[in-house]
Amino acid sequence: MPEKFIIQGGKPLNGEVEIQGYKNSAGAVLAASLLTDQEVIIDNLPLVEDVFTIIDILKAMGGEIEWLDKRKIKIKTDKADPQNLDSEKFSKTRLSVLLIGSLLARFGDFKIPHPGGDKIGLRPITTHLEALKKLGAEIQEDGDFYYFRKGNLASKEIILKEFSVTATENVMLVASLLEGETIIKGAACEPQVQDLGDMLKKMGVKIEGLGSHTIILQGREKLNGAVHKIIPDLIAAGTFIAAGCVTPGNVLIKNICLDHLDLFLDKLEEIGVNFKKGNDSISVGYSPNLMGARVQTFFYPGFPTDFLPFVSVLLTQASGKSLIHDPLYESRFGYLEELRKMGADIEIVDPHRAIIFGKTPLQGLNIESWDIRAGASLIIAALLSKGTTTINNIYQIDRGYEKIEERLRALGADIRRIQA
Repeated sequence: MPEKFIIQGGKPLNGEVEIQGYKNSAGAVLAASLLTDQEVIIDNLPLVEDVFTIIDILKAMGGEIEWLDKRKIKIKTDKADPQNLDSEKFSKTRLSVLLIGSLLARFGDFKIPHPGGDKIGLRPITTHLEALKKLGAEIQEDGDFYYFRKGNLASKEIILKEFSVTATENVMLVASLLEGETIIKGAACEPQVQDLGDMLKKMGVKIEGLGSHTIILQGREKLNGAVHKIIPDLIAAGTFIAAGCVTPGNVLIKNICLDHLDLFLDKLEEIGVNFKKGNDSISVGYSPNLMGARVQTFFYPGFPTDFLPFVSVLLTQASGKSLIHDPLYESRFGYLEELRKMGADIEIVDPHRAIIFGKTPLQGLNIESWDIRAGASLIIAALLSKGTTTINNIYQIDRGYEKIEERLRALGADIRRIQA
């Protein structure tokens, strides 16, 4: 049944929270397990709905899954058959698009429905399809399905038309089983792309250029199994950092990779957030003197689009005028409408830009979660608001956050999950 969060605002947050594995990285690493008929062990899996969905898809195709520990699984896909792909589950998450590369490289002929995910604007997979066609794949779209044939796949130079994370990962996955050198220009360099590259290296692929916009892969006809630990979730880290600075108290966020948060932390410093870095942690305290700023998202290593909803909440509590600009997605500002209902003074200029005037008090009320990060930003808004906030459609939040209400309660938040 549908569930919702009930949050009583104004409670101080104190204590420690440990960051788990990165959902977006987990999707690519799970997809890579299809590239070999040997055992793959994946550690530090985040226990979130999107990851469970990918695991269920692998199971339905015949993959053998054994849980070795709470966050550690062993996968063997020697008996996998894409004819048994679960179309309904495939359509539930955007992560499923990452299975395309592995299925094409290993099996060749298969069909998939259109992938699902957040409703944050047009997210076509045109860049993926064009790149795979350049490698020799044959692809047709008929109704709600894409039909793939291996064709004459061969390694070559590919120039991506945009810095697409999942398109980069799909080409990497395909190229891993192609003998010869594949060069990807215009590649994305996000941490999850680097994490997938590290996984593929362990499986026997030679890779150069990870972390840059040109990646060179030397694939192999047959790959080994591997043992891999997923990187910490930088977006979850950003979520708890934002929550910690707008509520009384002090929160220590542990098990993070500071290098993945450079521009985010730089922007928080500009805004006036009180935080202190450790070796792999950040301590953040209540920051009552925030200042307005200009925030524009861009492809990594630019300011990540997924962090903008959290910072937008902070800017409602900042003195002066702020401009936010997200050129990547045209329908991501649904959360701003919810913040306006709560009392924020926000002018949405166009689908990509908005002006936030602060500082304004927020009042709890009944609001809607539109996507994963929007939902998390509304939780932050509810924590600093006066009164009670009800957040509906929290399945969207569960897709990317592991029991977020329990982790916030452990810090002192008054938040409950109930059936809608």
